[in-house]
Amino acid sequence: MLVSEALETRITCRAFLADPVPEATVRAILTQASRAPSGGNLQPWHVWAITGDELNRFLAIIKEKMAAGQVGDGPTEYHIYPPELKEPYRSRRFKVGEDMYATIGVPREDKAGRMVQFARNFEFFGAPVAMFFAIDRTMQQGQWSDLGMFIQSIMLLAREHGLHTAPQEAWAIWHKTVGAFLDLPPELMLFCGLGLGRMDMSHPINRLRTERASLSEIASLRGF
Repeated sequence: MLVSEALETRITCRAFLADPVPEATVRAILTQASRAPSGGNLQPWHVWAITGDELNRFLAIIKEKMAAGQVGDGPTEYHIYPPELKEPYRSRRFKVGEDMYATIGVPREDKAGRMVQFARNFEFFGAPVAMFFAIDRTMQQGQWSDLGMFIQSIMLLAREHGLHTAPQEAWAIWHKTVGAFLDLPPELMLFCGLGLGRMDMSHPINRLRTERASLSEIASLRGF
């Protein structure tokens, strides 16, 4: 698969098949992704991959907490979005939410339906493999960029293997629970989770293709 094909076909998969992913495949993806760019070769990424009974045990903990009315572990350790999101970013975020819920016929006024779908985040949308990513608390913006490139590399390599992914910053609201389950050292901060597996091609939510701004909106080409 060409890189351009991987980019074109990569989406946030929100409905996975239960088909297991071989350990060898996960190891190959992570090993190849470790060639992602890293300023000063710091390689500031840390990743945990979980499947099978271990994943089920973790999801049972989250399910029990949510059933008791808990919606997270308190404030996140970083802002997933800026507190005052300005235009055009605010409108883009609003539209993608509306477009996603429209695929499954859940209108804005159906608060309960939207909460049910949001809760699917914390089942990894049924993905058979879950990943968590963390970074040392001493790292700065440049190293967070490196972590993002590592995660992007994983997502593109997944496509090469016929798999899809769902990157989920939503897991930041459960940072204490995730940290306890993974025995996360205190010097590491949870960044996000990511589901990995085969896409359920029949599920309508996976038909969503998000819009992208035109090149003229994001780029200035000079001297050509």
